[in-house]
Amino acid sequence: MKTRDCNKKVKNMFPEFRELVTQLRDENPHFARIFEEHDELDREIIQLELDPVNHHNSDIESIKRKKLKLKDEIYRLLKSSENNDIP
Repeated sequence: MKTRDCNKKVKNMFPEFRELVTQLRDENPHFARIFEEHDELDREIIQLELDPVNHHNSDIESIKRKKLKLKDEIYRLLKSSENNDIP
């Protein structure tokens, strides 16, 4: 994901963790992978919603649930990392 796209996503999703997201994407491969996967699901949902004739609503809902689970995991990692930085 391009830095500009990442910054836009963070601004909307976790504005309070903007710097930490950038740091974790660079330093934590697991975090970077799930952040990228969340973005891929987001793009897939957008495409499906633009052309709903070819897909069932249940497909979109299933993908949204996966995306939400990833967002929860991203948040958990952010909070965990934030708490570990406290002296």
